[in-house]
Parts: sequence; C-alpha cells; structure tokens
Amino acid sequence: MRGTIIASMAALFASTSIALAASASDGKVKIGILNDQSGVYADFGGKGSVEAAKMAVEDFGGKVLDSPIEIVDADHQNKPDIASNIARQWFDTNQVDAIMELTTSSVALAVQAIAKEKKKIDIVTGAATTELTGKQCSPYGFHWAYDTHALAVGTGGALVKQGGKKWFFLTADYAFGYSLEQQTSDFVKANGGEVVGSVRHPLSNADYSSFLLQAQSSGANVVGLANAGADTQNAIKQAAEFGITQSGQRLAALLFTLAEVHGLGLEAAQGLTLTEGFYWDRDDKSREFGERYMKRTGKMPNMIQAGTYSAVLQYLKAVQKAGTDETEAVAKQLHEMPVNDAFTANGTVGPNGRMFNDMYLLEVKKPGDSKKPWDYFNVLATIPGKQAYLDPAKSGCNLVK
Repeated sequence: MRGTIIASMAALFASTSIALAASASDGKVKIGILNDQSGVYADFGGKGSVEAAKMAVEDFGGKVLDSPIEIVDADHQNKPDIASNIARQWFDTNQVDAIMELTTSSVALAVQAIAKEKKKIDIVTGAATTELTGKQCSPYGFHWAYDTHALAVGTGGALVKQGGKKWFFLTADYAFGYSLEQQTSDFVKANGGEVVGSVRHPLSNADYSSFLLQAQSSGANVVGLANAGADTQNAIKQAAEFGITQSGQRLAALLFTLAEVHGLGLEAAQGLTLTEGFYWDRDDKSREFGERYMKRTGKMPNMIQAGTYSAVLQYLKAVQKAGTDETEAVAKQLHEMPVNDAFTANGTVGPNGRMFNDMYLLEVKKPGDSKKPWDYFNVLATIPGKQAYLDPAKSGCNLVK
C-alpha cells in the first residue's frame, strides 16, 4: 500500500514537473512589434506589419503552451534613442519576450544590442543592413525576409548583366544606405562595372534636385537609389521631372516593394526592376495569405509584412517545440527548425541568425499589362536563398559562447 502511494506521488510529481516545464515563464508570451508607423517607412511596414503579426497569432491558435499570446506595438519614429528606450521598458517592466520588425537599420542595430544584453530574442524583418548578422550579430538575433546583400545580388546583378556598367548612387545618409551602396558597389565592380560617383541625402528628404543634377552629369548609365520608402518614391517622381530616364539613364530602385509601387502608381513605376523576398501572386499559398491580409488592411502585403507574419509564426513554433519561452531554448529551435509558411518554403537559419529564403527579381508591369488589382509584377527570376545571401562563414560574425 505504502509503495503504491509513493509510486502515485512520484507520478504526480513527474507530471506536474512536465506541466510546469512546458509553460510560459510568466503565464503569457508577449511579442513586441517595433517599427515606423508615422514616417517615411509607414507604408513599408508600419501598422500593416502589426496586422500580419496578429494574423500569425490567430493562425497559431491564440495560445502557446496553454498560455495566451499578446502582441504589443509602438512607433520608434526612426530614432534609435526612442527605440532603445521602448525596448528597455518592454524587456525590463512589460514582460515582452521578443521584439520584431525593427524597420530602419540604425534602430535594428541598437535594439539588437539591447536584446543581446538582456538575453532576449529579436527577429528583424524591416531593416536591411548585413551588420545584423555580421560583426554586430547576436546569439539571440535573427534576420528574416531580405538584406542589402540579397538586394545587391538581385537588382544590381540584373542591371550589370543588361549593360549597366557605370553607376552613380543616391544614398540615404545612415547605416542602411551605406550598407546597400557598399554591397551593390562591390557586386558591380566584381562584374566589370565601375562606380563613377555618389551623393548622400538626409532621411525623409523632400528635394532631390541638386542630387539628381549630379547624377545626370556624372556619365553614369545607372542611377542606384540606395534608399527606401517615401524617399525612393520622391526620388523617382523628381527624376521623371528632370528627364533622367528619357535621357537614357536607368533608375535602379535598390529597395522598393509592392507598397511603394502602389503609392507611386504603375504609370510612374512601370519598367522598374526591383527585388523582393515575397510576392503575393507567387503561388496558391501566398495568394491565400495575401487575400486574407487584404480583407483586414485593404492592401496586399509586401515582403516586410509577410516576413513579419513568418517571423512571429516561427517564433511561436519554436516556443512550442522547446516547451518553454526561455531564450536559450527558443533560440536553439529557431536555428534548427526549417521555415515553411506563406512567406517561404524550406527556409533555413544559419549560425549567425540569417534566414535563407528565396528572393525574386521583379519588373513593374506597364499599366495595360496589369489584369487585376495589385497585379503589379512580372517575375523575371528566382534567386535561391543560398545564392542571395552572404555565406555565414564570411559574414564577420563571431559568436563566442
């Protein structure tokens, strides 16, 4: 009898221990979406990324390890100091387990450093700099959707092959712009091209006239726009006024997405070559996701928004598989688990946190060739993830345990 009681108590203790182990540390899992919701990148990610994150939570079932999942969000206004303050508050007092999206490279680098210090997960979908998985990498930091190397391989590579050998860069004056210009320049030079000049402009710039005049007189046959969001839209509009393309120069929008094409309109954007990690009309799975997103937001998702959906969903899968929201255990699963969802198929994560997904070289359709709403792109080529992204061994990341 005594033995039966002891055995029963042992079984009860074991089952209780398993239940306690397979649970969230504070009774919930909280994910923060931190991005630009009011500035130059508001359409690029913005509230659309927040909705994509909520879709991922709903698709996962609203709970993980029998604990509720909560999404919180904030506008960092593209300022690293504001983003850092929010991140510290979220981690220290608001019980946020992971921060994601992080549009703007300077912001993403600042928040990833804080996440590393606090031993918390960050997954970047909105920023592009390869420094996130390079010299400033983190064992708890992950980079989803795209980066400057993939953009350089895609758009830069296509135009060099088409005869665009002389480049002039119009570059956003912060970490993302520098990285995109450098990566594309290296790729252009390695393929027999040359860079004849460059000029930097402030973020959220309004007047590009002096910069475009320099580009026009540079002798370049390609003007590389190493900027994004409304900055790229404004530069393209003003380039048309200066007759840049009419004079024979080509515009290379090095970071341009579906959202910016929609804002600019097919009449102005037609013929542009660009690279994205997602296109809603790619296949049945992406179309189904795009149509559900459209019903919620009135827009189709770009790679930032679809990438945020993927990042949140994969994080929740990792928590589930780890049986805990403890950072080390979740990070291990994120490194090991394949990524299969509406954003990508058979994605893998390198030791430096870079997720390898296919990229798509796209051409903006002429207005007459668009057959339905948001039918904006011809897919010119698929670039496999292992070709698009830098080899982790060559990234400069040195993670010492």
